[in-house]
Amino acid sequence: MNSGKHFGEKPVAAERPLRIALIGMSGAGKTFWARQIAASGVPAISCDDRIEEKLAPRLKAGGFAGINGVAAWMGWPDAGTYAERETEYLKEEIATLDEILNELEKDAGKPLVLDTTGSVIYTGNHLLMRLRKLMTVVYLAASDAEQQLLIERYVSDPKPVLWRGAFAAKVGETPRATVARCYPHLITARRQSYAALAHATLRMAELRELPHNAEAFLALLPADLRGAR
Repeated sequence: MNSGKHFGEKPVAAERPLRIALIGMSGAGKTFWARQIAASGVPAISCDDRIEEKLAPRLKAGGFAGINGVAAWMGWPDAGTYAERETEYLKEEIATLDEILNELEKDAGKPLVLDTTGSVIYTGNHLLMRLRKLMTVVYLAASDAEQQLLIERYVSDPKPVLWRGAFAAKVGETPRATVARCYPHLITARRQSYAALAHATLRMAELRELPHNAEAFLALLPADLRGAR
């Protein structure tokens, strides 16, 4: 179990309301488990949805809609507009996370399950330290053997991804081939940051064996990290 000492904040105390922030790569199960926890009565926020709302005018102008539309609007990293749109996306993600944390700071009794994006680790240490202070951060981690599953999920159902220079196409290589070759490097580059941010790490393999409900998920966390419900 990861202690998240890199960010220097203690885990959320048990007497506080249940506040869970799920982090990890796209396809790791963040949205699925956020919905299971929300089904038990805990308010939920999807960062993807809020970022999409902020980008809506720009998406509409290009004929895009939905989270897959955001991915299409960003395009592949070798597109001429990608760098600019990656920057725009990250700016809106930073604004979104800041707004959510402000809401939590104003209402100390507010419970929440937060479905973050895979790129939350790029929002800056100040925001990430606030996130750790206000919420229990849970990293849904993929093993080396599960990397191919994440790649397949991304290729078949693209979500917005901030590559941060990890996409390096070779001459004559198709974008999908570049993804298959470079995505494992992106996962590896992010792992340490996810682990440092998290109060707890849960493995995708063990989550697959669970009943699909909040109680089963929360039971995997140490008692002092679960908060009050």
